[in-house]
Amino acid sequence: MTSGHYHLIGIGGAGMAPVAELLAARGLTVSGSDARPSAVLERLRAKGIDAREGHDAARVPQEATVVVSTAVRPDNPELVRAEELGLAVVHRSEALVTAAGDQDFVAVAGAHGKTTTSAMLAVALTRVGADPSYAIGGSVAGLGGGAHLGGGRVFIAEADESDGSFLNYRPDVGVITNIEADHLDHYGSQEAFETAFARFADRVTGTLVVCTDDDGAARLAATRTVTTYGTGPAPRGTARHVRITAPELGAHAARAVLDDGAGPVALELAVTGVHNLRNATAAWCAGVALGADRHELARGLAHFRGTGRRFELRGQAGGVRVVDDYAHHPTEVAATLAAARVSAAAGRVLVLFQPHLYSRTRTFAGEFAEALSAADVVVVTDVYAAREDPEPGVDGGLIAGRVPGAEYVADAAGAAARVAELARPGDIVLTMGAGDVTELGPVILQHLAGQQ
Repeated sequence: MTSGHYHLIGIGGAGMAPVAELLAARGLTVSGSDARPSAVLERLRAKGIDAREGHDAARVPQEATVVVSTAVRPDNPELVRAEELGLAVVHRSEALVTAAGDQDFVAVAGAHGKTTTSAMLAVALTRVGADPSYAIGGSVAGLGGGAHLGGGRVFIAEADESDGSFLNYRPDVGVITNIEADHLDHYGSQEAFETAFARFADRVTGTLVVCTDDDGAARLAATRTVTTYGTGPAPRGTARHVRITAPELGAHAARAVLDDGAGPVALELAVTGVHNLRNATAAWCAGVALGADRHELARGLAHFRGTGRRFELRGQAGGVRVVDDYAHHPTEVAATLAAARVSAAAGRVLVLFQPHLYSRTRTFAGEFAEALSAADVVVVTDVYAAREDPEPGVDGGLIAGRVPGAEYVADAAGAAARVAELARPGDIVLTMGAGDVTELGPVILQHLAGQQ
């Protein structure tokens, strides 16, 4: 694995950039392109990777393996050129398998929580001296990024279910945080979505860790001999169960006691939320399955400080904190707002929400509205299309119209100005969604500073 050329179309994406970094770390030649300039491209270039802005057929190498994701459209000029040249075209998940080499592969899957769980495991194993490799779709505080080729035997991968590509892995250890219907534009039904996770479970060659607090995951666990975890008692047929007991939530921390039948283990986190206690327990279960000491691993988890776009503080102005979060599914929105409510204490929670994908907005408009109703003030902007074309009648107003008192401001800059206008000292403002809403945090802070 010391020669060869990989060309990544969409190299700046959250799932593609770690693959590029790891392939380069393996000694391979790596190039790629992305539609727009970004800090990610700058970081890749600083690592010696030829990452260009814009898609140009002339940049496709004559001899290379071309890497794509589902977000790359069939008419992308570089993909069209690659096919004309007869080049091998592989999905990013297949390229990630190449980057992993012969290390012990840990795949963390689930509709929600996989980025945080993967990052927690990477931080904990790093703290206990295991020096793991990892590919995580977000920057991990304290690790300097989301990709690393370590000297240890473990490779941790965030396994993407959105297009079924997690079925390209054959993990030594697998984690399923939850199986709640999403990506129905690809799967068509909840039954098909759950079937994909069952197929993923069947590909795990060693320990499979499953959360039984989630109904979909619990249904899968009932059909297999697995390690389970959750706040409730062990389900029937469980090989091993780790129960989360005595949970306590603070504004910026959480704690619990893990009971796996071998003596209590204290778990203390520097992030809040019951969902994060579950994520940390999943990481702990995977780490123990890999041979880490139970108590040392828990102490390692205490060093996790978060990942980019997961309740990430962007700044403060006028006594208002502005936090950015990637939540783009109703369950994620509900969990994030619950954590924000604890963090806000006596203050209010305001949210600027950007729906992601027309199909998801149409399918889950009611569920989004119910989740967003937990906020004190809701401003919804227009849909971030990503890989989809607009749908008549589907926009942010489809959600805002179902939330009492919510406002729909289609223009993103106008939405940022409006939420800043509504904020007052002591409040938390959340920018929320999987699209470019993340760029509005500084805009809101600028408005807040000008209102003082």
